[in-house]
Amino acid sequence: MKAVAKHDAAGAGAAPAAKAITLIEAITQALAWEMRHDDSVVVLGEDVGVNGGVFRATAGLQQQFGPMRVLDTPLDETTIAGLTVGMAAMGMKPVAEAQFDGFIYPMLDHIICHAVRFRYRTRGRLTCPMVLRVPWGGGIRAPEHHSEANEAMFTNVPGLRVVMPSSPARAYGMLLAAIREPDPVIYFEPKRIYRQYKEVVPDDGEALPLDVCYVLRDGSDVTLVTWGAQVKETLEAAEQLEAEGISAEVIDVATLKPLDFATIAESVARTGRCVIVHEAPKTAGFGAEIAARLASESMYDLLAPVERVTGYDTHMPLFRLEMKYMPSTARIVEAAKRTLAAS
Repeated sequence: MKAVAKHDAAGAGAAPAAKAITLIEAITQALAWEMRHDDSVVVLGEDVGVNGGVFRATAGLQQQFGPMRVLDTPLDETTIAGLTVGMAAMGMKPVAEAQFDGFIYPMLDHIICHAVRFRYRTRGRLTCPMVLRVPWGGGIRAPEHHSEANEAMFTNVPGLRVVMPSSPARAYGMLLAAIREPDPVIYFEPKRIYRQYKEVVPDDGEALPLDVCYVLRDGSDVTLVTWGAQVKETLEAAEQLEAEGISAEVIDVATLKPLDFATIAESVARTGRCVIVHEAPKTAGFGAEIAARLASESMYDLLAPVERVTGYDTHMPLFRLEMKYMPSTARIVEAAKRTLAAS
């Protein structure tokens, strides 16, 4: 089925009982809902049980569902990944946590060599319905290995969905959808915005569609494409541009793999210009894939070269330069103006 753009209406028509919650609270809410309604869902990871996780995403779940469904594991990411794949192959729906993005690398063997190959390897007799939750990105003044933006490497893995919500409502609905998927999902959580703001999220068990981009703001002069924590700065940039008479459309990619390129291409066909914004290093970042597809599939719609506003090709410069590393609202505005000046 062809993916279609979804205009975001978070909180619209919410029931009076629904609460305004943060992104991290939305994750907890989604996990609790799915565990109440599906006994095959289990949660596992380092400190997820008694302590409720390092970011408290699983706070209270072990008390509600018991230690057999919310499992504290050893501090061993390879074992966590192996357990998760094994549980999924046997019909459970495990939701594992990689405590930080930089801790995911020991899990790669199980993800790449096993999780994503079960359907292919068994000609569809077995699937691997697992979710790996990954606190992602910088901006919290954490030490080395705790502030990585490594999403691009996972978009190159066949059979793997790569998801990154950017708001409480999308975090709730997309996590429900990810758990219900029959194949593995990497669910990146932008930790810089875990508690940045609240919005009303009804706890109704309604999943949001995966594999589609979300059009957060309509515009006619330039298309701004982003995902994760950078949605905030991109929307701020669109507001600044509007104050100067420039109409910017903002697209939250949300699911990086498989990419809903049609929504991006349709927007660029209207605006003729595109700025791609992401926190990860520029070289071979996922923005390069979007830019390459625009060059090959939307070349005659472009009125100016595609701009990329990204992190730099270095490790995160801890701590004082951390916020300088990440794309700022000012850098996004400048890039948008360059596209307008190019034609």
